[in-house]
Amino acid sequence: MKPADLDWPQAFAHYLASECGLSPQTVRNYSFELRRIAEYLPDATPWHKVTSEQLQGVLSKLHRRGLGPRSIALTLSALRQFYQYLLHESLVTQDPTIGLNAPKRSKPLPKNMDLDSVTHLLSIDENSPLGLRDKAIMELFYSSGLRLAELAALNTGDLDYSDQQVKVMGKGSKERIVPVGSVAVAAIQKWLAVRATLACEDNALFVTLKGKRLSHRSIQTRLNKWGQEQGLSMHVHPHKLRHSFATHMLESSSDLRAVQELLGHANLSTTQVYTSLDFQHLAKVYDGAHPRAKKRGDNG
Repeated sequence: MKPADLDWPQAFAHYLASECGLSPQTVRNYSFELRRIAEYLPDATPWHKVTSEQLQGVLSKLHRRGLGPRSIALTLSALRQFYQYLLHESLVTQDPTIGLNAPKRSKPLPKNMDLDSVTHLLSIDENSPLGLRDKAIMELFYSSGLRLAELAALNTGDLDYSDQQVKVMGKGSKERIVPVGSVAVAAIQKWLAVRATLACEDNALFVTLKGKRLSHRSIQTRLNKWGQEQGLSMHVHPHKLRHSFATHMLESSSDLRAVQELLGHANLSTTQVYTSLDFQHLAKVYDGAHPRAKKRGDNG
């Protein structure tokens, strides 16, 4: 004898426990989801008459009332397994869950490093040529929020040490000027003293000990190496330092547009560089917000 429509969720729960061997907690969760769906169906619609449109409407209503994508995905999973059971038992002839969509989960922002982690990472041994070079690289990444390709393409003439700024060729061949903190400037100058002793192939700012421009892959590998050697629990890569730069700037400054301009985001760039914000304004925001910046003109 087949169970009546109202008893189907109870029969489904028994099936999950006895036939599928699911835990009591999982069975309770699925039963709760079915009861919640039933409460939102119009006029206590019996399960064999429920339509896809009605179920999609219930999911949308739950979403509007604050239920998160992960929770709605669980609700949808319970519905799908319920109707698969009903089909298997020949209690229904169609599955109304086909084609249903849960709200997309928003992609989490990449995790940045907190200031203590950045400080620890950058406190590396500077007694070797590679240590001096890598410290300069990491300081510049964090100081100016550069992309990997932007930093790898830098030449020695792209830095203006007196004004503490660097000229960067960003995406779409758009040039921008970015401030460089005094800590990064000092690290770069120490590296340049080593670089001057090498037989360099061109004007590349960062080179191997054989004088060849440092590749993207090599930079990524070196950053990860230092993250491991400094005992950090996260994978260190160029974009993590760029994201940390942006996060720490935003935490200290309310000027979102200035920070986005410093990052060179295309959606804020027009045909000319810095049409909305001039460099003096960017430099002022930078000096007031970046943890490792030193005010221009300070000599102490």
